[in-house]
Amino acid sequence: MNWWRVLGLISGTSMDGVDVAAAELRLDGDTLELRPLGSTTVPYPPDLHRDLLAALPPGGCSAAELCRLDTLVGQHFAAAAGVGLELADGRADLVASLGQTLYHWVEDGRARGTLQIGQPAWIAEATGLPVVSDLRARDVAAGGHGAPLAGVLDALWLADEPGPGVALNIGGIANITVVGGERPLAYDTGPGNALIDLAAARATGRPQDTDGALAASGAVRSDLLEVLLADDYYRQAPPKSTGKERFNAAYLDRALARAGTGITDADLLATLTELTARTIADACRAEGAVRVVASGGGVRNPVLLATLRRQLDVPVLVSDELGLPADSKEALLTALLGFLTWHGTSGNTPGTTGAAGPRLLGSITPGAGPLRMPAPADHQPTRLRVQPGDTA
Repeated sequence: MNWWRVLGLISGTSMDGVDVAAAELRLDGDTLELRPLGSTTVPYPPDLHRDLLAALPPGGCSAAELCRLDTLVGQHFAAAAGVGLELADGRADLVASLGQTLYHWVEDGRARGTLQIGQPAWIAEATGLPVVSDLRARDVAAGGHGAPLAGVLDALWLADEPGPGVALNIGGIANITVVGGERPLAYDTGPGNALIDLAAARATGRPQDTDGALAASGAVRSDLLEVLLADDYYRQAPPKSTGKERFNAAYLDRALARAGTGITDADLLATLTELTARTIADACRAEGAVRVVASGGGVRNPVLLATLRRQLDVPVLVSDELGLPADSKEALLTALLGFLTWHGTSGNTPGTTGAAGPRLLGSITPGAGPLRMPAPADHQPTRLRVQPGDTA
């Protein structure tokens, strides 16, 4: 029942920087306990942020550019791990990195491959700690989508809550986990902030609609919303996954070209906010949700959250209300995944990703010394208890 101190690192589909969280975790029988120690975001330098966005489809990315980005992102993750060590009072046992997704290859409804960059050797070299990374690929190789991996945390965390409940994460892409339903299930519902951020950047030069101000000043354009909702992704059966390789600038431009004229920036933001809320709400209703617990950057957009609550007739909570910080949930998820791999337990929930069965996830890069792993856990955890900690 030793406590292990783990740093979790991830940069989501919004690509604004590296979210880092420090946490203590331990296994007590089939119960996993998690104590947050602190979290923050380390923004990408403007040039690196620009180059990452340029490498996304429909842009091109040569082998030389891919190598350069993999190195620079790895070095930035290493710097973020240094910040994480400060949050952990200078001591940690392990780093887990979900890296930066650059491409998620989905064809005919099946995930064929996934690419996360951010070379873990830079993290190991900078911290001297072992690093668990490349956490999605094994699930894909086992027939899953490699996303959303949040299903494993959500299923443990909400195991004792009334259901069916939905854990919702609104990042660049929005995803849900259904807990307490007929079967474990998780999938991407569609764009979260991805199209909103893109339209805001075009309108204001800043890649976010701060406090939903632009959306609040506009009106939903039904002609554009109809075009956007016609996307067949929303009618595909789960499990399913998507990303910015689909919901990107070219996608938005095609939709605008098919809609009517005279769409103002404010109306565009109002319509995209409605799209995100509508597609999330449709998915939650389809799963019979009796409660929705939301996290991710989108919960800091009051207009989006209010629109979602208006679409649903069940309570919509923010995860902070249940003890899990909304802003750092994905970084804490990463720490949890690293901990599970380190202890020889599976990190995927097959029913949520579509994988053929439970799998140990990731690859391990040794730290400064010999690799000394603990004996494999005797039990696969069945629930997660979040202990009081520093949620800053």
